[in-house]
Amino acid sequence: MTDTTTDAAVSAGDPVTEDGLPTYVADFLSKYDPAATPRIDFLRARFDAGLAWVQYPIGCGGLGLDAAAQSIVDAALEAVAAPDNAPHRNVIGLGMAAPTILAHGTPEQQRQWLRPLWTGEEIWCQLFSEPAAGSDLASLGTKAVPDGTDWVVNGQKVWTSLAHEASWALLIARTDPSVPKHRGLTYFVCDMRSPGVDVRALRQLTGEAEFNEVFLDNVRVPDDNRLGEVGAGWRVTQSTLMNERVAIGAGAAPREGGPIGFLADLWRREDTHRTIGSFDKLVQLWVEAETMRLTTERLRQQAVAGTPGPEGSGSKLAYSLLAQRVSSLELDILGDRGLRFDDWSFRRPNLDDERNRPAGYRFLRTKGNSIEGGTSEIMRNIISERILGLPAESRTDTTIPWNELPR
Repeated sequence: MTDTTTDAAVSAGDPVTEDGLPTYVADFLSKYDPAATPRIDFLRARFDAGLAWVQYPIGCGGLGLDAAAQSIVDAALEAVAAPDNAPHRNVIGLGMAAPTILAHGTPEQQRQWLRPLWTGEEIWCQLFSEPAAGSDLASLGTKAVPDGTDWVVNGQKVWTSLAHEASWALLIARTDPSVPKHRGLTYFVCDMRSPGVDVRALRQLTGEAEFNEVFLDNVRVPDDNRLGEVGAGWRVTQSTLMNERVAIGAGAAPREGGPIGFLADLWRREDTHRTIGSFDKLVQLWVEAETMRLTTERLRQQAVAGTPGPEGSGSKLAYSLLAQRVSSLELDILGDRGLRFDDWSFRRPNLDDERNRPAGYRFLRTKGNSIEGGTSEIMRNIISERILGLPAESRTDTTIPWNELPR
């Protein structure tokens, strides 16, 4: 049941202004009662009405309004207990794929992918990291060779979140090995259901398999699935990476949300291992967490508006360091009980139950924060060169053809 009446009214030249948005939302809810409309039908109708992300263009789930107006929509829908699109289950799709498709996709690509992405009917992953490239993503070796109207892709990716659930993947591959590494890359969208895509679980320090290896064996990707020009993949990749770092380091969170919330809750419940010293640490971490929350809120709004900047690297780095310090203090307060672990079985994590996981799990999991989404060392390089304007590291591999680099 997808009523296109509302969207048609918008498309017909009856633009919705921010002042008229409350009335527009009320009219939408009068047509789609959340209590009486199946969840997926409600989400599809919300996207078609432009209420998914109001700052996006009409036809792409938005109304072309300022991103700040989204709060009006969210408050109205929350007041009537409308279903959401479970954003924590499609973080790469919503945080990275959508803004990349909006910035670099054709109108046909936007129409094909944005709606099922936003509703959560199609999960996305990101085929970027490779075993031999390390933190230097531009050194990747996965190759895409043209064959008629397709590209044939061969290679191996690693540390791929959600690959086991994804329908689509953002894929960067080398299409010209005879030019310097940054210039020979092209950006694609890969159908994860294609023959030749092999997803294998990776066991982590926590015992869980949150990530995957992905092997690509003669996988055919239509040229219609290319984002940007051939050889311009590095520029498209930068859009994705900047959004990724903002998503990791500047995610929307309430006061005492996330790791600092777990620590504050523990402090209020426990009194066995409280000391003056641990109290001082708690207060310091709380202040840092709140300062970071307020600072990164601006970055999050920039990302929502489609203008993420290199400042997201600062937030990502700060979040990694803070989360590790918070989880360490949590273990200190618990004492011996902090060494207990709940389940070491090799399994896929349940993304809904983090609050119920023990402190030991959080301590181990935060170790990955300084690796995923770009290592802390890479973040420091970006901050020093792109934000502070300091001299760049001496590099000899940016002018030499990729296939002549020693490896």
